[in-house]
Amino acid sequence: ARKRLVFDEFFDFLFLLRQNKRFSEGLPNHYRMFETADTVRFLEQLPFPLTKAQKKVWQEIRDDLGSSSCMNRLIQGDVGSGKTILAVLALLMTAANGYQGALMAPTEVLAMQHYETISGYVENYGIPFRPVLLVGSMTAKEKREAYGRIASGEANLVIGTHALIQEKVVYQSLALVVTDEQHRFGVDQRSRLSAKGRDPHILVMSATPIPRTLALLMYGDLDVSVLDELPPGRQKVDTFLVGESYRARINAFIRKQVTEGHQCFVVCPAVEENQELDVKSAAAWAETLQKTVFPDLRVRLLHGQMKSAEKEKAMASFARGEADVLVATTVIEVGVDVPNATLMVIEDADRFGLSQLHQLRGRVGRGSAKSYCILTTHNRNEDTVRRLKALCATNDGFKIAEEDLKLRGPGDFF
Repeated sequence: ARKRLVFDEFFDFLFLLRQNKRFSEGLPNHYRMFETADTVRFLEQLPFPLTKAQKKVWQEIRDDLGSSSCMNRLIQGDVGSGKTILAVLALLMTAANGYQGALMAPTEVLAMQHYETISGYVENYGIPFRPVLLVGSMTAKEKREAYGRIASGEANLVIGTHALIQEKVVYQSLALVVTDEQHRFGVDQRSRLSAKGRDPHILVMSATPIPRTLALLMYGDLDVSVLDELPPGRQKVDTFLVGESYRARINAFIRKQVTEGHQCFVVCPAVEENQELDVKSAAAWAETLQKTVFPDLRVRLLHGQMKSAEKEKAMASFARGEADVLVATTVIEVGVDVPNATLMVIEDADRFGLSQLHQLRGRVGRGSAKSYCILTTHNRNEDTVRRLKALCATNDGFKIAEEDLKLRGPGDFF
């Protein structure tokens, strides 16, 4: 009887997936595109060559855009494996073929970072993007101007947050939608953005490696591409697990990194004090560090309860090097790029999932200097210690995701 029930569950599950896939696969390609000299020239001018994995995935994207049916592809690759450049290439191919592309990021900080990076490419390499930024914190006047440029088609690349899917935004010829850090967007948000065009191509990027078997189930409606190698020069981040007795050494190490001209992240699991949970709070810990531990250093605070504009300001000032230590909650988990940050201290690391810790660790090691990640915990539970040691042993996100799956189970698929 149990076997029969298990069979029913699997059958329903796969049937739903198959229906999803049939729906997305059956869409005709209204925007057939061909590679122009722009992407070739852009690649030749870049200071680094694409890795083998990137070349393979770029070929898959080009084939999709030129085929008879609509692209629905997920690129998953580890932190720093070079997904963004592939998105830029796909958007460039879209612009060069006379259509509009949209790049949707989960946070304003990340959207602005993409906007600045791409504007830099336009200046340095003369590629035919006319980008426009659209985020919630813009003034009503700025938004109106952006809407006008999008509707007239003057802007052929729209970069932003959820602001991209609001009713007021009308696109002239939306042919490609790229969503970054896919797991932050619900399926309905993805489809609302798609509905802004006539079945545009969809490219989804995720730096949260998902075990292959799970990816096929969770993203059954997407073709999956994997970036399984890091570009040359990417640093391996040395990771250590320590107890509270190491506090003085951790503080000395933070000071050493700052003295050498680098910056540090300190991540806490909670925003405010919570007696029951007994975990470090970002607000209180930032105050302690500034007043008693590092009175001579510049300590800043960043957490999810701050107003959007305050968050942007704190993050941008840290990225510009105006602070030595940034005490934060997991709001920094996604995509913030500060090449000068070489140390990540994660307080009460047992409070986070392995994949989340791996994401956080990916915020350092982005420059040329040696980088470190220190996990602190006072939890002596055997399973907890084993789980955290698994993270110290490898920098491979896919291995970590497999380990997480073993230890925590798959969660609820639908």
